[in-house]
Amino acid sequence: MAFRARGWRPPPPPLLLLLLWVTGQAAPVAGLGSDTELQIERRFVPDECPRTVRSGDFVRYHYVGTFPDGQKFDSRYHTAEDKADKNLHLQVRVGENTRVGIYWKDLQFLVRVQNHGLSYDRDSTFNVFVGKGQLIAGMDQALVGMCVNERRFVKIPPKLAYGSEGVSGVIPPNSVLHFDVLLMDIWNSEDQVQIHTYFKPPSCPRTIQVSDFVRYHYNGTFLDGTLFDSSHNRMKTYDTYVGIGWLIPGMDKGLLGMCVGEKRIITIPPFLAYGEDGDGKDIPGQASLVFDVALLDLHNPKDSISIENKVVPKNCERISQSGDFLRYHYNGTLLDGTLFDSSYSRNRTFDTYIGQGYVIPGMDEGLLGVCIGEKRRIVVPPHLGYGEEGRGNIPGSAVLVFDIHVIDFHNPSDSISITSHYKPPDCSVLSKKGDYLKYHYNASLLDGTLLDSTWNLGKTYNIVLGSGQVVLGMDMGLREMCVGEKRTVIIPPHLGYGEAGVDGEVPGSAVLVFEIELLELVAGLPEGYMFIWNGEVSPNLFEEIDKDGDGEVLLEEFSEYIHAQVASGKGKLAPGFDAELIVKNMFTNQDRNGDGKVIAEEFKLKDQEAKHDEL
Repeated sequence: MAFRARGWRPPPPPLLLLLLWVTGQAAPVAGLGSDTELQIERRFVPDECPRTVRSGDFVRYHYVGTFPDGQKFDSRYHTAEDKADKNLHLQVRVGENTRVGIYWKDLQFLVRVQNHGLSYDRDSTFNVFVGKGQLIAGMDQALVGMCVNERRFVKIPPKLAYGSEGVSGVIPPNSVLHFDVLLMDIWNSEDQVQIHTYFKPPSCPRTIQVSDFVRYHYNGTFLDGTLFDSSHNRMKTYDTYVGIGWLIPGMDKGLLGMCVGEKRIITIPPFLAYGEDGDGKDIPGQASLVFDVALLDLHNPKDSISIENKVVPKNCERISQSGDFLRYHYNGTLLDGTLFDSSYSRNRTFDTYIGQGYVIPGMDEGLLGVCIGEKRRIVVPPHLGYGEEGRGNIPGSAVLVFDIHVIDFHNPSDSISITSHYKPPDCSVLSKKGDYLKYHYNASLLDGTLLDSTWNLGKTYNIVLGSGQVVLGMDMGLREMCVGEKRTVIIPPHLGYGEAGVDGEVPGSAVLVFEIELLELVAGLPEGYMFIWNGEVSPNLFEEIDKDGDGEVLLEEFSEYIHAQVASGKGKLAPGFDAELIVKNMFTNQDRNGDGKVIAEEFKLKDQEAKHDEL
């Protein structure tokens, strides 16, 4: 019988006998032998038994007590008067010469009688020290050597139970008692927190220290495997500081030294958990707790960002500074490797200014000092990331890991960069505004991604310099270049295709790199002219154009004459433009009244630097 010594007070909740046979049938007793000796039948022994009951251990167990005829200990004596008398107690002989005091309220553990037999309440195990005289002698002996989840059928003779006296009205004298026992928990006052690590990641750069903040998942069970709580079921990590009293003492100790990604089982005795009272809800008093913990995240409020350089280009002519505009790819993960965002999945770089608060503080700092083409890992603690609240699919208080690849960067104050790789021996004629140029180029991004190539197309690119036919940076990069020269021109986006880029061809805010070879240069006309004379202008110009002598010049006559002058070398049209369009515009300028013909009174020349005239 699970009686306690006089003066010992039971921990809440009240101790009640918990029935193991829900059918209400008495446990079989055949084959247990003599009624004069303690008999033990091990009806179930778990495969794993890391620990057995020893004298001095504290145990929690369920049991059913019956007489040899199968009759359960009766509860008919638990009258209202009996229950009200908290002080009434009996002196009961245990064995031959031992006597213990019991209270009537302590007899309530015996049974609850319902319509269909006994029922039991799992929250009401019998809790007691073994080997300290708090139990009848037979039960003290029968519990020794038991494993958690082991089930024993115990036959206790009178001399190891209540002897010749019995318990008046409850246990007759010289009664043999049968107990069906299921052990739920063992611990000892000398126990410490037990830690079993069953998975540890290959890399463990940091472990939990006192005052660290951690995020972890856990399953909480009792020693018998019964689940009482799980963060997995809530689909939310448990987030807390370690070592400053926010946790039960055993968990504070059990988490120390863990790595992110590590999984361990932490077994905590009740005096380092919820003690005699339990938590008042799911955890009974005096319960050992087992936590299966997976650590997802840890940081310290004093942490700054950490940077690990993965790939640094050999040639790094420039590093990023505050105020620069960066284009970079990234994968964003939590410390346990869970991906929360990726620019690669969007097939578009993340573009931003740095050092000006456009990104979280940790990234603002982590993107400083990078080279174009560099790959680095930036680890950002939550106070430099998204804080306690988190954002979107980023949990609160999460450490963030960004694996970045810098594609390019520039500063809004940047101009173009020109590097000449080859110049021919004779490089005296240099390109200028108005010149007609033919050249080859390869266009790429700063990371080497090829965008376009005239060599691949097998034809040159032809423009008039300064006419707006190319982006401003290219126009600037082609100036003062001689035929045969090869150069590299780097163009920042504000002198290229800007924030918008070219859909499907050039990314927005991209720095462009052009490898150029100038193949042909045709000198242009003075600024503002589309046609000039190469020699002296005839004083009878109108009459020469008006070949039929009718005093009127039509467009056909005008065009025929101009083309003849160009063919003979006496005149020159601006190169790189539509000749017919130039001639038509010249005629329109002379046809001042817009009647489709030019007469002598309308015909005038435009002074050209005091040397030549233009129509």
